[in-house]
Amino acid sequence: MKPLVAPPGWPREVRPPDAPDWEASAAAWLLDLCPADYRTYAGLRRHVVVLARFAVLHVEANEAACRRGLSEARASFREVANDEVIEAALQTFQLEQARLMGIRRAVGLVEDALRGRRYVARL
Repeated sequence: MKPLVAPPGWPREVRPPDAPDWEASAAAWLLDLCPADYRTYAGLRRHVVVLARFAVLHVEANEAACRRGLSEARASFREVANDEVIEAALQTFQLEQARLMGIRRAVGLVEDALRGRRYVARL
């Protein structure tokens, strides 16, 4: 029996590729990342690889929003917040950006696995 391997960055909530019900765990995790309305689209629930692509695009849009927030925060908040609040907002954008980078990697790995890519354990 071939060992089940998940690469670094694989989400804990998703079983390794080829494990029993791994695609169901992937679908549940992907739906949790996406807007709640995505659950109403039967095509996304039926075709997990399509759902994965939607999730990638959703995460990438959130990354773009963080970049924009970082670039506009000082000017946007200058008239309504003091420097301490603005710095806290910038730090929040940076934390969210880092979190989203990890999620983007994980979503990409899941999408690749759903498309048939498998991983080999390395020492």
